[in-house]
Amino acid sequence: MEERKARWYGGSAPGNRPAATPVGARLLWSDPALWVSGNWQPEHVRGVELGSARIAVLGPCSATEHDLARALSAPDLATVARTWAGSYTVVRITERGHVEVLADTCAASPLYTVSTSGGTVWGSSSFALSPLVGGHVDTGWLAAYLRDKRTPAPGRSAWAGVAPVPAGHLLTLDAEGGTSLTPWWKPARRTPDEVSAALRHALGEGVRVRVEGVSATTDLAGMDSTTVAVLAAQYGPITGVTLHPTGVTSGGDMEYARALNVPGLNRTFFPLSVRHLPFTATDVALPATDTPAPSTAVWAMLSEQLRMMAAAGSVCHLTGDGGDNLFLSAPTHLASLAHRGHWLRMLGDAMDWARLRRESPRPLIAAALRGNAAHIGRAVRPRPPWLNVSVPNVNTPTGTDPDTAFVASLRNVARSAYAEIQLADALGVALHNPYFDGAALDAVVSAPVEQRYSAHRYKPLLADTFADLLPEAHRKRAAKGVFVGDFHQGLRVNLRRVLGLSDGRLASLGLINPAPLRAAIHAAALGAQTVWPPLLAALAAEAWLQAVERTPGTEWEERAPAPAGAR
Repeated sequence: MEERKARWYGGSAPGNRPAATPVGARLLWSDPALWVSGNWQPEHVRGVELGSARIAVLGPCSATEHDLARALSAPDLATVARTWAGSYTVVRITERGHVEVLADTCAASPLYTVSTSGGTVWGSSSFALSPLVGGHVDTGWLAAYLRDKRTPAPGRSAWAGVAPVPAGHLLTLDAEGGTSLTPWWKPARRTPDEVSAALRHALGEGVRVRVEGVSATTDLAGMDSTTVAVLAAQYGPITGVTLHPTGVTSGGDMEYARALNVPGLNRTFFPLSVRHLPFTATDVALPATDTPAPSTAVWAMLSEQLRMMAAAGSVCHLTGDGGDNLFLSAPTHLASLAHRGHWLRMLGDAMDWARLRRESPRPLIAAALRGNAAHIGRAVRPRPPWLNVSVPNVNTPTGTDPDTAFVASLRNVARSAYAEIQLADALGVALHNPYFDGAALDAVVSAPVEQRYSAHRYKPLLADTFADLLPEAHRKRAAKGVFVGDFHQGLRVNLRRVLGLSDGRLASLGLINPAPLRAAIHAAALGAQTVWPPLLAALAAEAWLQAVERTPGTEWEERAPAPAGAR
């Protein structure tokens, strides 16, 4: 298969020092340097210049040329850009010569920085930046990932010397080598009608700027992906892809997909057989990514689906990923209710949520009374028995504010989902997750509690906002497929291969003890009740280390500053 250049972007600090730039990238500006690498849709790389001031937006974004021109001269870049839909990074060169880089709200378009002799270099890929500082994996970050991937090591990336830019922050670089990070986003408050209008704009425009004028596909399964498919069909034709077990031709997702008849939407079905089981080997090597990809275990299935879509001419695929995180979050509002003394409402909601989950309400009530919103409805995972190193406590959000816990959780999932985008890039498909757009987060987090949380209705905010577009059956559907059995079967069928992952690079680094990991793999293959997240994290991390080891790092060169007046 033809090797494809990774799709990412970045830039350097202003000044008269030679700037490090990646070999083969397309230079948009030369001083300070700004580049894009890989195959980008022209609409996703745009800029405006006026005198010495310049602005560029990188990624799918709803901003018009007029919007960019207004942002170019705005005293506060974030005030203008925060209303734009999509997933993007804004870069502005001010008349003073400073570089401003606006990181998105949700971390779905992550940014990183490294310090070099020529000044700070920033970019959207930590793996691509890592050769500038030695190209070594940060074993401290990796240990935290193995401990619990929901709580990554703060202020660190998977690569030593490569620092993440916090989501919702403005990175400013000056010619004297100064660097600053300033938070620009915080949750707003809206009325229920305003929330629905903001969410409708965020998702509607976020989908439009991705699919308009290109051949595209979408997932077509549950409420989240169905909503995206219906929105995309307005700019169709669009093809919705539904996965199903071979030989199963009715029921489940297939029944709902066939029942959805909207103009501009075509349907296709992707049958899953034994060769698509989790952990199955495939002839497509796992691509190198910034971090271990969540779908590593199902790469055999995902890679074939992506190749099928690329062969059909699709250059863009939209998923429903993030919908559960956005609209089906844990009842963290219980801590806020307890803090404000709304005891009857707190107890009633706790009982309702416990009944829905068929569990005792005591842990929910206890966490609410302790005022720890982040721990409500979140299972405490024991330390994996195979983890061989100590991991410092991480900075999990504390306090009664449900929004703080909600935003932190969503950002962590969105940042990890970027690895999925990199997997798809390697096969020539631009994968997009509109539910991780910053404007969507901004809309949802602004909603009143009663509009966001319900133990009696499934995703009420999404269902109500798009009630006129979704058929009643799709709005009321709550059941989703469970694939745990596939993972047990996949381990049984591929046991020898998976066991080979237990005593490899992680063990050589001293991070894991192979014996308890092998025992857990054997037990899961036999069908024992399994805590899957830490086991999948260990196997994904081992496969990721193999992928980055066999993938050449980005080559860099130093460019002298352009002559005065050059762009």
